[in-house]
Amino acid sequence: MKFRSAVRRSTVIIVILVASVFLGYGYQVLGEYMDRKENPREYAEFVSRYAEEYGIPEYMVYAVISVESGFRSGAVSDDGRIGLMQVNPENLEWLASSLRETLEQRALHDPETNIRCGCYYLAYLYSLYGRWTPTLAAYETSPDDVTFWSLEDALTDKGGNLLRTPYESVNDKINAIEETADIYRALYY
Repeated sequence: MKFRSAVRRSTVIIVILVASVFLGYGYQVLGEYMDRKENPREYAEFVSRYAEEYGIPEYMVYAVISVESGFRSGAVSDDGRIGLMQVNPENLEWLASSLRETLEQRALHDPETNIRCGCYYLAYLYSLYGRWTPTLAAYETSPDDVTFWSLEDALTDKGGNLLRTPYESVNDKINAIEETADIYRALYY
């Protein structure tokens, strides 16, 4: 009797362990599926092409698109930024000159044009700062603002690197992009 009872208990324990492993795996797969659904890679052809061409990580481009427009190509912000990457029309003349082409404001609603312009501008800003926090701060405001803020000890580290801006809304946007970039990197790269 003792032997049968021990076998029965062992069998129950093994079944519980196996079920736990399968449930844990299922939970992990479901969680990853949900994370990927919440963090899509729409416009992958354009993101891959221009991220590679301009030397910036795809996960950062996806994070900017996700936070800035929620993947809505027709998005226009209250301050007039346009499209997937919320390109500032004030930068259009500079972008057209730098890209050596004619760009009209309505072109920023085109996903490919918007991603190309947004990637180009991000790459340019990253070449100035070499770090994502000031790059994203300049993307959200302007390089002149970042230069000015970099002179304030309260906003920089000991090396003079911008850590935050004086505006919580801009800091929140930067943090959201950086956190979303971490999610994209973990899910896809």
